[in-house]
Formats: sequence, structure tokens, C-alpha cells
Amino acid sequence: MFNTKAVVAAFGLALASSAALAQEAPKFFFEGDAVRGAGPGAKGPGCVLNSQFKRGETIVFRIRVLDAKTGKSLDDKGIKDMRVEMSNGKTNPFIFHGHPPKDPVDWFWVSPFLLNEDVPSGSFSYKVVVTGLDGKETTWEPFKTKPSQMTLVEN
Repeated sequence: MFNTKAVVAAFGLALASSAALAQEAPKFFFEGDAVRGAGPGAKGPGCVLNSQFKRGETIVFRIRVLDAKTGKSLDDKGIKDMRVEMSNGKTNPFIFHGHPPKDPVDWFWVSPFLLNEDVPSGSFSYKVVVTGLDGKETTWEPFKTKPSQMTLVEN
């Protein structure tokens, strides 16, 4: 005779193990922020952390992508593609760039995004999508709370 509890427990453990194997661990971790671009439309100082922008300004998304296994920062040879997707359906690519541009002290991914007439006023969301060399995508999004979202205020 067999122990029913033991069979049920073993079956549950097998199910949990196969579910855990089916879910892959994320390949990337993200660090980053958003700053006001220093370009001609800037209404204030450039490269300053910000979540509130005015029409005509540029948001510069700055992201560092880390390999989840090694913890090392990935450059343009370690990632196939990276983009920011805005809630209005627009996308913008990232480039791997030294900062400051002359005599860099740090390297990370940047994506400048101009807040033109296509972007509605008010809060808007975004997400960062990284495609690994294997073609698989990993997505990062900021917190869903309103203070964590970007806001476009009219001039």
C-alpha cells in the first residue's frame, strides 16, 4: 500500500519544479534615470534629474544594463537592441555613449526623446525594452504611481 500524502506531496513538488524550470530568470538588471536634455529647447539646466518637462524639451533616458549572471555592465557588443516605448506608441532607440561626451568618466545607454506636439499633456508612462544577443526581450518599467511617471506640463 502506498502513502497518499507522500504521493500528493511528490506530485506537487514535481509540478513546482517543472514550473520553476519553465520560467527563465531575467537576463538583465537595469539602473537608470531621466534628465532634462541640454539642447536648444531646454527650459532649465541640462542633465538634471527630472520627471516634469515642458513641451519642446527633451527627456534623456539614461540606463545601465547589467548582466544578471555576472553583474557586469553591458555595452553595444552585449546587447542586440534597446529602445524606449512611450505610452503614445512612439519608440526611440538607445545608443551606448560616454559621459560627458568629451573625456568621459562613465558609459551608459542614452535615448533622447523630444516632447513635441505628438505627446499629450499630463502624465505618461514609458518602458525600456532590451533585446539580448539571443533575441529574447527583457522589459523594465518605472513604478505605476503618478509621481514615478513622466509629466508634460504646458509652457
